[in-house]
Amino acid sequence: MRFFTVLTTLAAVSVASASTAASTATLTLELSATLNEENCYGAPTPPWEAGCKPGWYYGDFPNTLENVCVWLKDSLICELLDLLPLCMHCPNPVQEPPKEPSKPCKGTNYKCAVQADDYLTYGLVDTIKDCDTMCKGVKGCGFYNTYHDNNAKDGSTKLTCALFKYCHGSKDADNCGGQTQKNGSQNYITESQGFCLNK
Repeated sequence: MRFFTVLTTLAAVSVASASTAASTATLTLELSATLNEENCYGAPTPPWEAGCKPGWYYGDFPNTLENVCVWLKDSLICELLDLLPLCMHCPNPVQEPPKEPSKPCKGTNYKCAVQADDYLTYGLVDTIKDCDTMCKGVKGCGFYNTYHDNNAKDGSTKLTCALFKYCHGSKDADNCGGQTQKNGSQNYITESQGFCLNK
């Protein structure tokens, strides 16, 4: 009887391990297909176009998001991304050498959000510093624009963090919202700021 109980327990552990391994493999494939440069790191539709969705979230409160995108502070996600050479990787500000903080561009406070052809990706963050950290971790990023996209992102109060290759002034900040949302409301942009990275 004890032998049967041990075998049953071992079988259950094996099934659970196989299930976990299969889930991890599936997650790895999804991350590889989603968070790569060709797919704009999970956000192939820029934030100024209808049907857009953030590709990632870098912050401390993932439970406050209705539709959680990839959380870049989840240890399992970060470990898997480290194994995938062509994917975005989780920022690790503790291990990075100290860098000068990014400088606001001339005309840093914009009335609207930046939209430009050198768009790289966008996601959600809790703070401007989080967006700065993301830009420093994405290949080719030289500028980031943070703003509140009100009535969008399923009602999230998180900052939108849009990353671009080159610096942009207020003339490129012409995305003022106006997209009709699922609930019939229209989004609008507030607290838009632009920052050029020091290179």
